Amino acid sequence: MDVTTPTGASPANAPWLIVGLGNPGPEYAANRHNVGFMVVDLVADRIGGKFKRAGKAQAQVVEGRIGAPGPANRRVVLAKPMSFMNLSGGPVNALREFYKVPLAHIVAIHDELDIDYGTLRLKLGGGDNGHNGLKSMTKAMGADYHRLRFGIGRPPGRMQVADFVLKDFSSAERKELDYFVDRAADAVEALVTEGLERAQSSYNS
Repeated sequence: MDVTTPTGASPANAPWLIVGLGNPGPEYAANRHNVGFMVVDLVADRIGGKFKRAGKAQAQVVEGRIGAPGPANRRVVLAKPMSFMNLSGGPVNALREFYKVPLAHIVAIHDELDIDYGTLRLKLGGGDNGHNGLKSMTKAMGADYHRLRFGIGRPPGRMQVADFVLKDFSSAERKELDYFVDRAADAVEALVTEGLERAQSSYNS
């Protein structure tokens, strides 16, 4: 039975499902489109977990806890869909059902073209803004999940968006990438342990 109540409230003891969006395979690992994978990899490192195949779901997961011991400590499932970006919704929905996660306890971490490189924006619900991973998730589950938007900026000149997002970060961008990924991991942890408003006040810029 799903733990979501009829009013849509999220029980405090329900787990959180933190999803990094990206494409599987080493050839995509350093792409701008894979920044979601980079962030959940760091969160997994912080909690001492290693990704493993998630049963029948087409995803890799790490289970653990975030936050200091006490009321703010939260059970989390970190996930990387292994289905390619435009089919992310199926694996995420399978994990949501398996772990009994309310929709409002799902966080999608994704690249965002319409904000500057390194800028972070936390939000709940909304449209997909043309992002295929979000589009697939919303089609599978509805739109009322959290998002951490990681700015990558717009492509230069006449470069096509598809080419831009599937290229690696530039050498100039890589100088700051570790810092921005670290900050994004902090933002996710703040969202889960402190709530959306406090996390937004600290990390939205």
